[in-house]
Amino acid sequence: MRRQVKTSGWILGVILAGTATFGFGCSTPPSTPEASTPQAAAPKATEEKAETGKTTEATGNKLTIVFPNRGEAGEAQAKANAVAAFVSKQMGSPVEAIVADDTAAVEALRANRADVAFLSSRPALKAEQLANSRLYLAEVRPNYSGGHTYKSVFIVPKDSPLQDKGSGKATLEQLKGKRMAFVSPTSGSGFVFPVGELVKEGLVPGKDRLDSYFGKVSYGGDYTKAIQAVLRKEADVAAVSEYALNPPYITEEEKSKVRVLYAIAGVPAHGVSIDDDVPEATRTKLIAALMELNKPENQSLLKDLSNATELVKVDHDQHLNTVRTALKQAGVEL
Repeated sequence: MRRQVKTSGWILGVILAGTATFGFGCSTPPSTPEASTPQAAAPKATEEKAETGKTTEATGNKLTIVFPNRGEAGEAQAKANAVAAFVSKQMGSPVEAIVADDTAAVEALRANRADVAFLSSRPALKAEQLANSRLYLAEVRPNYSGGHTYKSVFIVPKDSPLQDKGSGKATLEQLKGKRMAFVSPTSGSGFVFPVGELVKEGLVPGKDRLDSYFGKVSYGGDYTKAIQAVLRKEADVAAVSEYALNPPYITEEEKSKVRVLYAIAGVPAHGVSIDDDVPEATRTKLIAALMELNKPENQSLLKDLSNATELVKVDHDQHLNTVRTALKQAGVEL
């Protein structure tokens, strides 16, 4: 039986960026106006699901996948369309491609407007809480030191007097009174993991007491701006993802001017979350279809979509355990 739609404080009524549906016979995305700018088709799909109380997949019509909205809207939709067409052909059933951010993707799962979503780790936990969905696949990227996990790093200027002291506590104790640049209060590697580490080492009691430890706390808003704060001498240290220490986030010249002071391993990579109402047989076929993207002849579709080189099977709880712990340590609500 389909679960009743839950209500929550998680943002409701979001507008999904675009949709396109592919029959299983499609090998390439259609170039019709409806496929490139398909917003007009979205209300009908939403109304259908609202009336039936089921996702379109559950009614047997199609599988609805929310893809990440990285890059320009039209470009992101085209990349999503290409993957949806490939998956549709592999599964032998229609697939609808929606492009949206993490918040909208979780809401689509919660409101029964989607069956599957590509999500980062914290939204994947939110999707579990609100929609009983679980992560089955994780992305592997060449700039992730752990393959399907990466590091949150504290960076300092190359000539900074701050040095690795051989232990987390001794190294991070040097940050007391320093000017600290985080990415944003919602960033995993740029806030949650570094704050969780400070709490774990007994240096701060929680996220609300950062001002009493650091001389100044600022938020760049994204990785590049947080790093730029260090480069411009506006901050003594910044917390970012390890992969942000490469183009296109910063130049090679800028990279040569900073160094990693301390690293926190095990930040979960983005992955594929599947709603619990998707039948097991369908889920198995979907996972198999997505794993076909790992083959050399298909990898360009995956790389274009998210810069990933591979999708690997993961255990939901094990993969997301580190972010659960970091959230708890930092005192950040899911």
